[in-house]
Amino acid sequence: MTSDSLATATRYALVEQSRNRFAMVLIMLFVPGWITLAGFILPNTPATFRLRAADIVLRPDGHQLSQVAGAINTTTLIAGFMMFAATFTTGDFDRRLVLAGCPRAHLVLAKMVALVLAGAVVCAYATAVIHVYWHPQQPWFMTAALLCASATYGVLGVALGAVLRKEVEGMFAITMISMVDVGLQNPAFSGGAGSDAVRFLPSYGTFQAATGAAFSSVRLGSCLGLQLLWFAGAAVLALLAFLRRSRNALPNR
Repeated sequence: MTSDSLATATRYALVEQSRNRFAMVLIMLFVPGWITLAGFILPNTPATFRLRAADIVLRPDGHQLSQVAGAINTTTLIAGFMMFAATFTTGDFDRRLVLAGCPRAHLVLAKMVALVLAGAVVCAYATAVIHVYWHPQQPWFMTAALLCASATYGVLGVALGAVLRKEVEGMFAITMISMVDVGLQNPAFSGGAGSDAVRFLPSYGTFQAATGAAFSSVRLGSCLGLQLLWFAGAAVLALLAFLRRSRNALPNR
């Protein structure tokens, strides 16, 4: 019964994601559009970027570094939007599943499974778009780094979808968090990218790992581990928020 409820919840979560046509349009147009604009508009002068975990300094072209930052920005935004929309719009349906006997933890786990599967496709697509313009040295590791950040923002979207009462609030929150997070780490945009304070930003681990994979042969597994810690923390928040929202669906004993 436990495995059946998890499989059912996962199937519904995947169906819900496949029906999000706006997300599909964002994936097809927003990802290549932003990466392309970064490549053509932003200057190609070398930008100094410090890989703190490896204690080395990279000097990639500014537009290439901005394309990596754009890939992080777009994948996190899309993952956050998709999971927020799925959680926000299926509140009543989730309550019915709880009343039917589906454990609430399974509903959250099913959303995370759908998030990882959809995120893997989106992140691989973003890496492929970058590969059209230039070749990252470690494309698969860069994809893994993007997936860790998108998963973090995806579970953050679940938490916001369970707490906030208006769609515009969630969309604005996800957009601002991602833009500030990624923008402050990009030396092409921010003069404070070299500050020690950026280590506390949500996508710091991914930015370091993805940049190292794009422009060097260094694999910063510790940075991916740090990003997974952010994912775990956001997942706990999402679980608590979802349990709080669905508690009134439990039958009285």
